[in-house]
Amino acid sequence: MKVHPKYIELNRRYEQLIARKNSVDERFYNGVYKRYVHPVLTARHIPLFWKYDLNPDTNPNFCERLGVNCVFNSGALYKDGKYYLVARVEGNDRKSFFAVAESDRPTEGFRFHDLPVLLPDTCPEETNVYDMRLTEHEDGWIYGVFCSESKDRSTDDLSAAVAAAGIVRTKDLKTWERLDNLKTLRSPQQRNVVLHPEFVDGKYAFYTRPMDDFIDTGSGGGIGFGLCDDIEHAVIDEEKITSRRKYHTITEAKNGAGAVPIKTDRGWLHIAHGVRNTAAGLRYVLYCFATSLEDPTEVIAEPGGMFMGPLGGERIGDVSNVVFTNGAVRNEKDEIYIYYASSDTRLHVASTTVDRLADYIFNTPEDPLRSRDCVAQRIELINRNLEYMKSE
Repeated sequence: MKVHPKYIELNRRYEQLIARKNSVDERFYNGVYKRYVHPVLTARHIPLFWKYDLNPDTNPNFCERLGVNCVFNSGALYKDGKYYLVARVEGNDRKSFFAVAESDRPTEGFRFHDLPVLLPDTCPEETNVYDMRLTEHEDGWIYGVFCSESKDRSTDDLSAAVAAAGIVRTKDLKTWERLDNLKTLRSPQQRNVVLHPEFVDGKYAFYTRPMDDFIDTGSGGGIGFGLCDDIEHAVIDEEKITSRRKYHTITEAKNGAGAVPIKTDRGWLHIAHGVRNTAAGLRYVLYCFATSLEDPTEVIAEPGGMFMGPLGGERIGDVSNVVFTNGAVRNEKDEIYIYYASSDTRLHVASTTVDRLADYIFNTPEDPLRSRDCVAQRIELINRNLEYMKSE
C-alpha cells in the first residue's frame, strides 16, 4: 500500500498519543477523588482512517475529508478486565454519533474500534443522537439509553428541537438492537435518562428528567424515577421526583442523572449533574446523593454543594464552564473510575474508591440553603477543629 508521507508522520503521533502514560495530577487534592493530567479521549484519538482518504491517487494533498470536532460525554462499562467507553463523537458537521473505545487500563491507552456505531434506522425523524448511558442489567443485556433529537415541526425556528430517550441493547458492544424510544406520559420531553441495573418490583426502572421543552425543565422538579413493564416498548405513566431542584443551589436551573448508580451495602450511590445560570451562561457541575436499597426513590443522603467543577483548562471549550458525566465504573478492587467531559470538548477521568465515595456522600453535611446557616455550619466545623488543635 502506498501512503502519503504526511500519513506516516500523523500516524506516528497518533500511536505516541495512544501509548502516552497518564499520571495523577498532584496539584489537586481533596481526599475524595484523584484527577489525572491528560484527558483519556479527545478528537486527536480518532483514527486517521476515519477522517482522511488514505489513497494518494484520490487524495494527493492528504486533505481531511470528514473532520472530527470533539469527543466527550461517554457511557462506560467494565467487563472481563477491560474498560469500555461509548463516547459521543461530534463531526465537523455538528452531527454526533457513538463510537466504542477500549483499554485494559482505566486511565490511558483507549483505542477506538475500527467502525463507529451505526444505529438501526428506526426513527426517520431523528437528526442527532448523543450522551449514551450504559447499563449492564440483571436480565443479561447491556442497554444504552441516549438522547434522540429531532426537529420541532411545530415551529419555523431552526434551533427548536424535541428530545426523547432512545434505547438500544447489545451483548458485545458490536451488534446493537434498537428498541422503541421511552415514552413518559406526563413529561413532553426527556433527556439524561438512566436505566437502573436491577429490577424494581419486577419491573424495569428508569431515572428520568421531566422537561417541558428541549432546553427548559419548566415544571420538572428534579430527577424523576419511573417503572415500566416492557423494556422493548417502554412506557412510564408516573414519575416520582427523587433529587429535587432547589433555589440558589447548584441545581437551580436543572439537574439530571449522570452515571448508572453504584450499589453498596449502605445504598445506591449516584453521581449527577446540576446546572445554574450565571452572567456567563449555564454552569454545569457534578454532585452526589444516595438512595435507599429498599426504595430507590428515597434519598437518604445528599451532600451540600458540588462534587466536581471544571478547573483550569477544563473550563474552556465549545460550551465553556461545564463538567458532565454519563459514565462511571467499579472494578473488582472496588475502585471507581468516573469518566467526565469538560466543556463539551474532551473526556477526562477521575478515580476514587467505594469507601471514599460513600464517606463523602454520607458524612458531608447537607446544604442548609441559607447564607447565614451556611456560615454557622462552617463556624461549627472551625470551632471543633480549634478545640481539637488545642487538645493536641
